[in-house]
Formats: sequence, C-alpha cells, structure tokens
Amino acid sequence: MKVIYDVIKEPCMTEKSNVLQETQNTVSFKVAKEANKIEIRQAVEQLFNVKVAAVRTVKMRGKRKRIGARPAGRTSDWKKAYIKLSEGKINYLDEL
Repeated sequence: MKVIYDVIKEPCMTEKSNVLQETQNTVSFKVAKEANKIEIRQAVEQLFNVKVAAVRTVKMRGKRKRIGARPAGRTSDWKKAYIKLSEGKINYLDEL
C-alpha cells in the first residue's frame, strides 16, 4: 500500500476521540484493514505535516442491523487507528 489516500479513509469523530484530542493530543482515523502501523504513521506525517509519537490500531467488528422484516445482516468490519502526536495539531473542522 503506497498511496497515502488509500491508507487513511476518514477521521473518526466521536465523543471519545474529541476528548482524547483535547487532553492527550491523540487523533483517531478510520484506516484500511490491510494497513500496518508504519504505513499509517508515514501517511499521517505526509498528509498533515505533523510528527507522530505512537500509533495504536484496533479492529472494529461490524454491527448486526435489521431493515424491516428481512433477516438481520451485518455492517462491514473496519480498522481504527489512534495516533499520538508529538509535534503539531490536526483540526478536522478547518478541513471540512
């Protein structure tokens, strides 16, 4: 995986991620399932011009969903990355 836009899909904007961003300078992104920590670090540093201190990844399982009377299905599994920044800040709202 060489293209940085294929590694990072979108920011994960939840209450927990907002608290982590304010208190611990940690941001979270939805990333490609095949991406490893080294690729995620390089992509974030190139995209946002920041220094990354650490990367943690979590595999998120899809939830069971029902639409009407049809049998229950599932949303797809995805991967989340928590990125601790040593230098710089990332502000999602300015980018939108």
